[in-house]
Amino acid sequence: MPGTKPTAHPAHPPVPRRALLTAAAAAAGTLATACGTAKGQPPGKVAVFGDSAAWSAPMAAAGAAMKSVAGLRLVPEVNPSLESFEQVVKSSLRTNKTPDMLKYWSGYRLQDLARTGGIADLSGQWDAAVARGWADRSLREAFTYRGRVYGLPMNLAYWVFFHNPEVFAEHGLQPPRTWGDFLAAADRLKRNGVTPLHGTADGRWPSFIWFQEILSRQDPRFYDDLMNGREKYTDPRAERALRTLASFFDKDWFTPMDMNHVDAAAALVHGKVGMLPCGTWLGSTLTASGGKPGKNVSAFVLPMADPKARPAVVFESSALVATVKGPDRAEALKATRNWMHPAVMKAFSHALGDGCPNPKVPAANPVVGALAKKVRGDRLWLLNRFWEQGPPELVEATVDDLAGFLLNPSSYRKVLRTMQDRADEAWKVWREAERT
Repeated sequence: MPGTKPTAHPAHPPVPRRALLTAAAAAAGTLATACGTAKGQPPGKVAVFGDSAAWSAPMAAAGAAMKSVAGLRLVPEVNPSLESFEQVVKSSLRTNKTPDMLKYWSGYRLQDLARTGGIADLSGQWDAAVARGWADRSLREAFTYRGRVYGLPMNLAYWVFFHNPEVFAEHGLQPPRTWGDFLAAADRLKRNGVTPLHGTADGRWPSFIWFQEILSRQDPRFYDDLMNGREKYTDPRAERALRTLASFFDKDWFTPMDMNHVDAAAALVHGKVGMLPCGTWLGSTLTASGGKPGKNVSAFVLPMADPKARPAVVFESSALVATVKGPDRAEALKATRNWMHPAVMKAFSHALGDGCPNPKVPAANPVVGALAKKVRGDRLWLLNRFWEQGPPELVEATVDDLAGFLLNPSSYRKVLRTMQDRADEAWKVWREAERT
């Protein structure tokens, strides 16, 4: 809501680094007390346990649509404490008081959950959806562990640069088609009294945004390899990305690093900020600030800095997960077989106002529609978001390191060495666990 300082985004927020770890028994007790899922739902209903109240209405809309196509209604249940959500889920999987279904992350966080043996293999559901043309097969890897699919995509947010077309027109600008166009646009906006770029460390998690965006445009292959532990943060290509960002600071292109996304959205709509990198889920915040998609709010995919590199875009997609020990397991599995149905997906994505992983579903608004058309038409390489890439504890620690860089851009070499030291240890632990 406007004026509310967000601690995380409305699509599927990163969990802040855990300062307190709840014991398994206590966590299970919290779940049983706060969430009716552990006790089961009446016949014909199955609950989806999540961490975002902003997703309750879209989930209810999807539930109503599923009732019409499968005779089964989805019931949203929320644990609003972001600090405890992940721990509560993992602890409950070791008990008989586990939720039936979860809204979770993709990538390594989903793999971490699959390792417990507490969530269901949904490979058959995925294959059936792909066969009907209800899912983009290129998304499979983000939901896979050891070759099996353990989650179905819920939303499909692209990470793009929002701008105000009216402000761009006022200053003789068009959405950039090349990296040079992007730099020139930032320079012109600055010379005309508009802060070119929004950057922030507010809420901690957004600290990865600019590193992700710059690195994935300079060298998407290196980004993918680095995020999967195949390359090092001390590589010259990682240093180049932070040097590029440091040069933006030198040119005074950024907003203050404590400006949150709600305030930045309002500033963009009112012509105070030129470009705002974020997931397409920010559209609802921009609309709440007075934005009108296609009029004073639009978005573009940041052009590649290396024109020879494979064109890419970062995506984000939450996972719908079914547990093994849930009290309504049969109905939960029935829900997964119908989740990707166009009627269900349309109800969900339109209520959410974001992109949809089912290509047969029309876009929620013209901005998302244009982006989806470009991504699919140009066959852009879909790179999973920074937050989902890598062992969870490593990602959270690296976000803290990047926040330190944003507050002291000249520290980039020291920051990169620190990040690599953390990565060496984290990947060693992760790979040892893989062998067991």
